[in-house]
Amino acid sequence: PEARGGASSANVVISDTAIDYPFVQTPNLLVALSQEAYTKFSPSTNAEALILIDQDLVLPTANDPVYSIPATSIAEQLGRRIVANMVMLGFLTTIYKRIPTEAMEKAIRDSVKPKTIELNLEAFSQGYEYGLQVVASKR
Repeated sequence: PEARGGASSANVVISDTAIDYPFVQTPNLLVALSQEAYTKFSPSTNAEALILIDQDLVLPTANDPVYSIPATSIAEQLGRRIVANMVMLGFLTTIYKRIPTEAMEKAIRDSVKPKTIELNLEAFSQGYEYGLQVVASKR
């Protein structure tokens, strides 16, 4: 559905201890790459949730504290709109601060087609650098 602009959802549970129940009921992190996903899933986040949006595609409600990045525009500047998700992944890595950059880069290398590794890593890097600017501006 996300390829056509619809809402899709994936849950990830990160813990240093055993995970008894892998379904997320009140997320503390939401990444929204479409308006429909933001509208559908943001109400279920907890009050302190970190919400990341693609500012090219999502208009947040006035009282939602969000971190935004022009992920689609950055991807288009790289020549492939399809890597907007990798731009967002780089941004997430900077803002969320719980996953080592090297681990994300390895995951990209291991999961994309070999001929697209460099483009995906560049998209990740662009998102990461944008995130560093956002973090610096909030200090």
